[in-house]
Parts: sequence; structure tokens; C-alpha cells
Amino acid sequence: MAPPTHFTLNTGAKIPAVGLGTWQSKPGEVQQAVAFALKDGYRHIDAALVYGNEAEVGQGIKDSGVPREEIFLTSKVWNSHQPNVKEGLQKSLDALGVDYLDLYLVHWPVRLVPNETGELFPLNPDGTRAVDRSWDQSETWRQMEEIYKSGKVKAIGVSNWSIPYLEELRKTWTIVPAVNQVELHPYLPQHELREYCEKLGILLQAYSPLGSTGAPIMTDPDIQKIADKNGVSAATILISYHVNKGVVVLPKSVIEKRISSNKDVISLSKEDLDVLDQLAASGKAKRLNTPLWGFDLGFADWYGPVKSR
Repeated sequence: MAPPTHFTLNTGAKIPAVGLGTWQSKPGEVQQAVAFALKDGYRHIDAALVYGNEAEVGQGIKDSGVPREEIFLTSKVWNSHQPNVKEGLQKSLDALGVDYLDLYLVHWPVRLVPNETGELFPLNPDGTRAVDRSWDQSETWRQMEEIYKSGKVKAIGVSNWSIPYLEELRKTWTIVPAVNQVELHPYLPQHELREYCEKLGILLQAYSPLGSTGAPIMTDPDIQKIADKNGVSAATILISYHVNKGVVVLPKSVIEKRISSNKDVISLSKEDLDVLDQLAASGKAKRLNTPLWGFDLGFADWYGPVKSR
């Protein structure tokens, strides 16, 4: 059986199983990457205000010639805009040059307080992040529900939310998040979070599915063995891993050949999936993205909590 090309959100909307990630895509590169990806068959683009490249993403969409309504477009409200989600949304809409989003996410369950050191990454006098620990994330979500009802976003969700934060939000939400976008790969399988979200009808999305620059995942011998057995690249195995498990995957690249090959997904056997699922437990567990928020975001897998330094 061929792997799915789309999944269904709890809103009933269809979301392509593979999307183009734009995090860390450098200025001058992302516009061409987005245009090429859409011309090459992608219909899912993942963006965010804090990436600093949404204007180029929007121009790439225009350059592609693909009608807006055929594209599933995601952005995220940044931490410093949590007291005014509507303002953050409008900044992204204006930069992207669109009048609605298919999905809008709360980027982190963290509020930052802008000050003279900066709007997006403000600092305290001691050099730590200017985090408002008293901020109630249910207020952020209340605003997310309002913009959903306005029609400017077709679905709302979260990003980088652990079970404890979701449990707290669950006490007050009236709309269940459609998506939770998190770091996800065989070194960080997040089995418990996956099971939790599945029970609530929250679709997981995997960012950094190929690791990151210098990460050992792409050269892991067990992953390469599965790739050789299936006659494909390690990247294809890592991307296919998520789709086979019912997870949207967001590989990032600005190289045309890789953008094209990253959308290739194959079916994996239960044996292959079991090997990939167990790599972390074999001693390879590794989180690659740990922002300096200064407190524990509550993530835990079988190997215990991982703290943001």
C-alpha cells in the first residue's frame, strides 16, 4: 500500500503529508526555493514570522504561478506577540502577501517581553531572555480561537508544546489544536507525546526530520542499512518514517535537487519502523533544538526530561 499523500485535520481540512520547511533558509535563497518547490509539485509551505523571511516566501509563492487556494500555508505567532495575536497575524499576512492562512500556530508556550534590547529576542540586564513567567497561555489560545472564528486562519494549533502544557491548556480550550509541530526524528521519537496527541485528535508535524547541520542522523549506520535495503537515500527513509506513522513532515532545503527528492515517500515495513522507533532507546537519544528560555518546557520521553538551558 502506498503511503498517504495527505492527512485530515480535526477541522476536516486536508493537509499535504510533506511540506517545505523554511526555517534557517537564508535571505536570497528562500524565494527561489519556494517557487521551485511549488512548481515541482509541493503544495504545503511552512513559514513563521520569526524566521525573518516571510516576504521572500510570499514572493516565491507569487513567482511559482500556483494559485493561492491550491497551497496549504502555515505561519506562527511569535512569543513577543502573544498579548496581541491579531497584530502578529497581520504582520505575517502582510509579509506573505496573502489574506488568510491555512494554519496558524503558537510558536512556543513562552511569552517574551519586548524592551530596548529587541522586539523578537529581548534580554534581561543579566543577559537571559526577557521571559514573562506569569503569562497565562490560555489567554494566547483565547485569542487564537478568536482569529479562527474570524476566518483569517482556517485552522489553529501549537508548536513545541509538551504534554504538561497541553494538559493545562486543555482546561480552558473550546477549540482543540489541530496540530502540534515539534522536533521529531528517530533520535527524538517522542512516543508518549505522539500517543497523547493522537488520542485528542491533534496531528503531529515533524520539524528537523533530517536532524540539522552536523547532526549524526543522516550517517547513522542503522538508518543507512534500512536505506540500502530499500534502495533509497537515508533522507528518504527519515522523511518516509514520519508519513508512515501518520505524521506530517517538513524537510527544509534550498537546493533544488534535494527539494525534489525530499517529496519522495516510500512504504516502510513494520520491521524497519520498529528499528527506527527504538534507536533513541539504544543510547542515541538527542534533542537538537534547545532554545535558551531558561526553564523546563516539560518535554520528556522514555529517557527523561530535556531542559531548555
